[in-house]
Amino acid sequence: MAQVIIPNPVLNSPFGEPDRHFYFDEDGITDKVVESRRISGYFVPIPQPKKRGKQLVLDGDWTKDRFKESEFINRVRNAVGKWRFGGHSGVTSTTRQLLDYWTNPERERRLFFCQIEALETAIYLTEIADRQDGAWILRQLKEANQAHSPLLNRVAFKMATGSGKTVVMAMLIAWHTLNKLAAPQDARFGDAFLIVTPGITIRDRLRVLLPNDPGNYYRQLDVVPELLREPLAHAKILITNYHAFLPREKEAAAKLTKQILGSARTRAFTETPDEVVRRVCRGLGNKKNIIAINDEAHHCYRGKPDEEGGEKLTGDERREAEKSAEEARVWITAWKRRSARSACAWCTICRPRRFS
Repeated sequence: MAQVIIPNPVLNSPFGEPDRHFYFDEDGITDKVVESRRISGYFVPIPQPKKRGKQLVLDGDWTKDRFKESEFINRVRNAVGKWRFGGHSGVTSTTRQLLDYWTNPERERRLFFCQIEALETAIYLTEIADRQDGAWILRQLKEANQAHSPLLNRVAFKMATGSGKTVVMAMLIAWHTLNKLAAPQDARFGDAFLIVTPGITIRDRLRVLLPNDPGNYYRQLDVVPELLREPLAHAKILITNYHAFLPREKEAAAKLTKQILGSARTRAFTETPDEVVRRVCRGLGNKKNIIAINDEAHHCYRGKPDEEGGEKLTGDERREAEKSAEEARVWITAWKRRSARSACAWCTICRPRRFS
């Protein structure tokens, strides 16, 4: 790639829709500025990415000929943008109040455009798409879910590191909860949330999503108007990590006893899928319309260590890949167990990586 010196790489404000970007040509990035928002897409690695140590390394340059447009994402972005330009018409009064509050230019703590756009997309899919010209989006999402996760209604929001995805989760919780309180019979909304994280540290960090936490984001980051913060206490929010969905032994039994009984009989000592769900989700009570938020969703996928024609892994690298794949299967199995017992919506907040 040709060496290009760009003294000031920042072209856009984080508080407005990007309207400028640097141009990529056959040699890579240039200092030429294009007066438009960059379309969503990705660079195709050629040859396939190779595992070196613990990081994936792209052997090759980021050049124009390797750029592939994410057509579906761009079409969704355009549909949401058109709706935004039209004044967010067709939403509930509660949603209107929140959108006006989030987009108020006089806010002391302004929200990033990417955060607002994420919520606009969720709102559009839930409240607008089936009544306007977005039915094709819902149809494509349904087809993708039927092909990969028929028991789950999965929607993913890809957000870069540092763009504030925890704030987006708080906005999602507020939007659903306040709409459910205003219209309890409206099945589009829920006031019960299952948030699953990849580890204990992240789980503890997400306590800011609990309305009764002293450092909650609804107050500290002004996500919700003061008059609407108290009603948020009606929400049931369960934060756990995926390890909790691993079946546990119900009764202690000696190893010899299990060997004598055989594998078919020893399953009696281990929790069934329903028992796992009851243990993990008891804090949600009998709630049926669950909004499931999978934080760090790039951990949850289907795949094999040697998939897609990539480099064959051996030794420690293969064992590490197999461990990662097994953890991913725990994630997806856990969600299926939970969704089999309730009308479960799936919302993923993630950093860009691969998806099943």
